[in-house]
Amino acid sequence: MKDFLEDYKKSVLERESEGIPPLPLNAKQVEAVVEILMKDPTNATFAKELLIHRVSPGVDEGAKVKAEFLAQLSQKKLECARISALEATTLLGTMLGGYNVEPLIVGLESQDKSIAKESAKALKTTLLVYGSFDKIAAMSKTNALAKEVLESWANAEWFLNKEPLNECIEACVFKIDGETNTDDLSPASDAFTRSDIPLHAKAMLKNRIENYEQRIKAIKAKGVPVAYVGDVVGTGSSRKSATNSIMWHFGKDIPFVPNKRSGGIVIGGVIAPIFFATCEDSGALPIVADVKDLKEGDLIKIYPYKGEITLNDKVVSTFKLEPETLLDEVRASGRIPLIIGRGLTNKVRKFLGLGESEAFKKPSAPKSDAKGYTLAQKIVGHACGVKGILPGAYCEPKVTTVGSQDTTGAMTRDEVKELASLKFDAPFVLQSFC
Repeated sequence: MKDFLEDYKKSVLERESEGIPPLPLNAKQVEAVVEILMKDPTNATFAKELLIHRVSPGVDEGAKVKAEFLAQLSQKKLECARISALEATTLLGTMLGGYNVEPLIVGLESQDKSIAKESAKALKTTLLVYGSFDKIAAMSKTNALAKEVLESWANAEWFLNKEPLNECIEACVFKIDGETNTDDLSPASDAFTRSDIPLHAKAMLKNRIENYEQRIKAIKAKGVPVAYVGDVVGTGSSRKSATNSIMWHFGKDIPFVPNKRSGGIVIGGVIAPIFFATCEDSGALPIVADVKDLKEGDLIKIYPYKGEITLNDKVVSTFKLEPETLLDEVRASGRIPLIIGRGLTNKVRKFLGLGESEAFKKPSAPKSDAKGYTLAQKIVGHACGVKGILPGAYCEPKVTTVGSQDTTGAMTRDEVKELASLKFDAPFVLQSFC
């Protein structure tokens, strides 16, 4: 225990000297934290903070140790002076999905009514349940709380309880003139640090502009949200790490998720399509608008519903948010959570014999004079259960093969962990290097 505390505090100081937070705890470190909580009252408060805030959620190895410990406390198989059974249940609810889902389902049948209710409350906001849906659906026939969870999902409470985007967003402009490609934002020379988001973000723009660290620091010091602005943004190869770096500098912390941020605003005269999609996935707000009248340090107001950007109360640019679902994506903290959550809501509604949910913005179908479909459009259509898919249409095809190529491998590993599934549903999944 003593060795862990000394080593951890040393690593904190090392990272602090670089202006970045410590790495999330690995499984061995979480085991040490649990031991301190159980046996060392002097350091238990510090250990509790680490357990709550410094363990990655999903199917991370550390999350497995954390979930197993909290499950034992929740089910009263263990006692800990610092964490009650009820608090342990609450903390299980912060872990997004994966190893925490089964203990929460068990909690629905707890003899302790407060724990049963807390388990239901936690599950209502947990979207990454996958195959566990069937267990809860079966339980709902005899368990009122399980039925309550299903009804909450069906009513899209997980989405509607989140704040919609403000009518007006005040932001300070951080502007890179000309074109910013993904290698500027996430240099290939620093590829080995990409899975360490705070460390990799230190390399953002280092090859693109002089005094990049001072410029970023100065703009953040103004204490208002920052909009990353450029004439052309995100060209080049697809790099999630490029989006991660922008969000690390200009986004918001995610509660209970260490070393990762969400949100942020990107405004570009042109935003490369793949980069735009990555911003959508991650919960950022990408806006395509004329930026010629925006200068670094300008305090602007963005009106997302009106499609206007003002400076000193004068309209300096206009835009139209696209796709139509973008506001929902930002509200849900990203396109991926929206797709998964919306899918869960509709799955539950189908199970309960209800119609499709009205909680979400529906994308309109593109108009076309085409008399038929190309072979490619038919292939995608077949995967969607329709005759064909036209360009510009929104669709969610059933995927049977997943192929991922990744320079380092670690980025894909972390993405899969965050999705919190304990197994792949696709029959064939391939991970390769570039």
